[in-house]
Amino acid sequence: MFPAMPEIAPSSVDNPPAHFGFLMVPDYTMVTLSSAIAVLRMANRSSERDLYRWSCVTLDGAPVVSSAGLRLIPDGDVSCLGQVHIVFVCGGYHPERRATKALLATLRGLSKRGVHLGALCTGSHFLAAAGLLDGYRCAIHWENLPGLREQFPKVQVSSRLFVVDRDRYTCSGGISSIDLMLHIVAGAHGRQLARDISEQFIVERIRTEDDAQRTPLHHLVGAGNHDTLVDAVALMEANVEEPLSLAEIAKYVGVSRRQLERLFHDYLHCTPSRYYLDLRLHRGRLLLLQTGMKVADVAARCGFSTAARFGKSYVEKYDKRPSDERRGES
Repeated sequence: MFPAMPEIAPSSVDNPPAHFGFLMVPDYTMVTLSSAIAVLRMANRSSERDLYRWSCVTLDGAPVVSSAGLRLIPDGDVSCLGQVHIVFVCGGYHPERRATKALLATLRGLSKRGVHLGALCTGSHFLAAAGLLDGYRCAIHWENLPGLREQFPKVQVSSRLFVVDRDRYTCSGGISSIDLMLHIVAGAHGRQLARDISEQFIVERIRTEDDAQRTPLHHLVGAGNHDTLVDAVALMEANVEEPLSLAEIAKYVGVSRRQLERLFHDYLHCTPSRYYLDLRLHRGRLLLLQTGMKVADVAARCGFSTAARFGKSYVEKYDKRPSDERRGES
């Protein structure tokens, strides 16, 4: 196998290009893999330097079929990677069927050698099955959130687009790998390079770890089984600027306030008040990032009586002031 590499540092004579490995598992999601590699390629092009190089491998060096039915010719098996900074395991449909003993042993071997590990899409399932996410926060596609939480209680499963926790780098799938890689590039080479890359890709804004996946509500509560809860959330979404009271919402959907609280607790794991507040704060964050509205106007549009109240709640949720969010400060 191969030795661990040091922390990612800017490329120079003394610091060669950071080498990332992508371990393709059958049925892996092609768009997530190609989006990740595209960011690394554009980082090299925009900087006019060889900041990154990458290798695509499989367990045995033979091609595997992606969920799109395409085959990439791999560079070889895992042993051909040599020195590598991060190895991302690329998942897709039915990861529970692909978590073979050989794959899990390979991931454990990489970890023992100090290699940083990442996961694209459902690749987090493989890291969790190998015991390599115990005590870590991670992201995974929203379809797999409930299953991962249930099967691996020692893993702190997040609904965020991507999560970086120490030496683990995970993203939720789709094009969220762009956001994860931009985050990595910005950390190593500065935010300006990340912005240059996003402009080349016509990405409206660079999403951060504060951004959550937009999980369809019917998936969380069970389609057709809890129309009352779905209706209650729809009322909240339609009344952000002038929030309704919980008593009003309960009356509109035809249940008692206690029943409404029980539904939110059982299926969304929070109180109705917390959900409503988070929804309003999320709307405010989008307005801050996507418009030039004054903070006071954003506060009013999101149902806060004063900018101070909005700011206090915003700091409690996002650990930054609204004005810092707009400036891109952490």
